[in-house]
Parts: sequence; structure tokens; C-alpha cells
Amino acid sequence: MLKNSNFPYWIIVSMLLLATSLSFLDRQVLSVSILKIKEDLTISDIDYGFINAGFLVSYAIMFTLGGILIDRYGSRLGLAVSVGFWSFATLLHSLSTSVFHFGIFRFLLGVGEGGCFPGAIKAVIEWVPKRKHALANGIAIGGSAIGAVVAPPLSVYLLGVAGWRAVFLITGGFGFIWLIAWLFFTRRKGESADMLTDKVIAGNDNTKDKVRFGVLLKNKEVRVFVAIRFILDPIFYFYMFWIPKYLNEVHALSLESIGKILWMPFLALGMANVLGGWVSDIVFSRTANVNFSRKLVMGIAAALTIPIAFVGILHSYVLILALMALAFFAHGLWITNYITSISDIFGKNVTSTVVGLSGSAGALSSLVLNPIIGLVVMKFSYNPLWLYAGIMYPMAFLLLLKFIPRIEVLKKQLF
Repeated sequence: MLKNSNFPYWIIVSMLLLATSLSFLDRQVLSVSILKIKEDLTISDIDYGFINAGFLVSYAIMFTLGGILIDRYGSRLGLAVSVGFWSFATLLHSLSTSVFHFGIFRFLLGVGEGGCFPGAIKAVIEWVPKRKHALANGIAIGGSAIGAVVAPPLSVYLLGVAGWRAVFLITGGFGFIWLIAWLFFTRRKGESADMLTDKVIAGNDNTKDKVRFGVLLKNKEVRVFVAIRFILDPIFYFYMFWIPKYLNEVHALSLESIGKILWMPFLALGMANVLGGWVSDIVFSRTANVNFSRKLVMGIAAALTIPIAFVGILHSYVLILALMALAFFAHGLWITNYITSISDIFGKNVTSTVVGLSGSAGALSSLVLNPIIGLVVMKFSYNPLWLYAGIMYPMAFLLLLKFIPRIEVLKKQLF
């Protein structure tokens, strides 16, 4: 291992930002391309739902399994396999001639993408000094917002000049370019003086023993983090899947108008990912209190979500858009410090597994609750959903305060 006090770990962080950007780009190009695909192939709305379900099922499974494998084999190999696999799955979309093909290739896309975020968090722990973890996590996670912002206009442009099959070939090709660069920049691992100090402080965190999965599931902190994602992730999926429909049906916005404004909340999300990590790291560097620095930002984020409960009584789509941007901003602050808190507690050998478990819980609850959301909208209105979105982040924060009174390195043996 190369010891280099000037190791440019921000190159690695930049690569992680690009990886999560590609993750959201590759999963979202279909939502735009489907408009052209339907002109060539017979795909109903029910068929489209089946295709998306294929992704969600494999993504939920692989979030946990990917985290376990990445904890075992490290971020270099784990992310290389993950990005390479989902990029190949993206290329396969170009060969589709039926709903079945799209369903299978979408399933394979979820298999690959399940390891993206656990791998990114693992890479931050392995390559970045602890005092920069929150900011590095924020930048890495913020790539997802960039991908969400870029995907619609890029897809529309490529559809116009090359057709829908070429869209998947081009976007899948981006992943292989990333893969070559990732293997090049991570071929030798350096250690800054800060990272060497971290190793001394961490002490026995360098153990190579395999985690006992049964023991991990019984751990109170793990169960709390899993429960939080279970109750909060459906809110963010509700934002992503239902806001366009809500604006169109309730406020009579055209699809063209929605397409022109919906990038704004995602921009707020990306900014908050970085800002939340930056503020948390500043507080940590000045107080040396990791518990206070993480919970301060998460508490602010939870408070910022409360106004969302009142979206249902607003009549101006401009105000609604502003509250949506606020909600995405709050989520960005929250998720960066939530994930960094997991790494603070569990260290480099278990973090990806815990991140994976929590991500799977969120994906599964979202998969189950999406039909229920549709039933609530059909039988009642969107108002109960806005109320849920406005109160559950504060409830999750209280749950965190109650059952994890201090964010600190776990002293219990998990191996």
C-alpha cells in the first residue's frame, strides 16, 4: 500500500459523484424513452408497471446483498462490478423487442445498481479522512440529483438525433468509460496523514473477520436505522412517482410545464447533500462531537419538512413547487448525515451492510405502499399523503434521539 501524505482523495470522491449520477441517469432514461418506445412496441401502462417492478424487486434485494459483498471485498472491486454490470444491463435495453425483454433487463439493472450507494459509502470510509466523511458522503450522494436533473434533457436530445435504442447504447457506454477511469485511479491506495491518524484512533476497526449476519440483525442500532428508512423512503418515492401526476390532475399543469420546472427540487436536493455534509464536518471539527454535529443537521432537516403537511390546502403551484424544493432540500440534509452516522457507528467493515439493509427496507416498503398510495388518492385525496410527509421526519428524528442517544463507535462485538 502506497503511503502518500498528499494522496488526492477528492479524485475518488469525484468518481463516486459520477457513479451515483450514472446510477440515476441509467434508471431514468426509460421514463423519457418510453414515449418513443411505445411507438415501436406495444406496451400498456400495466406492462410499464411490470417493467418498473422488475427493477424495484432486484434493487431491494441487491441493496443488502451488494452491501454485504462490498464489505467483504472492498469498494474498488465492488463498485467496478456494480457499475460494469448495470452498464451492460443498460446496453441490453437496446435489444429489447418485447415487454418481457424490458422486464428482464430492468431486473438486471436493479441487480447492478443495488451495490452503488453501499459501495460509495464504503469508498468514502476507505479513502477519505474521517473529519471529511460527511462532506465526502454529501458529494457522493449528490450525484444522484445530478443524474436526475440531466436525464430528461439528455434523453430528449438523444431521442431526437439517434432514436431510443441508441439512447441506451450511449448511456450504457458512459458506465464503461467510468469503469476504466475507476480502475486506473484506484490501482494504488494512498494514505494521508489524517487517515493514518484515523487508523490509530479506530484501533481494532481493521479486523478482517466476517460479520455475523444474525448478530447484526439483533443489534438495536441496526434496527433503528432500518426502521427509519422503512418509514421515510416511501415519502421520497411518493415525491418522485406522484408529483407530476398531482400537478397535472389537481393543478392542471401540462406535461410540458411540469417538465420545465421539475428539475428545481432535484437541484435543491443536490445542493443540500453537499451543504449538509459541509456544515456537519465544520461543526465536528470545531466541537469534536460527532453526535452533536450529525444530529444538529438532521434536526434542522426534520423541522424543515413540517410545512409539507400543508401542501394540500395550497392553490398556487408556485408555492407548491417552493415547498417541494424545501422538502428535497431537507431530505438532502437528512440523508447525508443519516448515512454518515451509520459509518460513524459501524466503521469500515460493517457500514455497507447496514446501509444495504436500510436501503432494502426502504425499497421494500415503497414497493408495498405504492399501491396503497394509489388507493388513498383514488378513495380520498392527496391530503393524507402530504400530512404523512410533513410529520414523519420529525417522528423519525425523535426515534433516533430515543434509541440512539449517542452517535459513537459501536463497542459491541459483531464478529
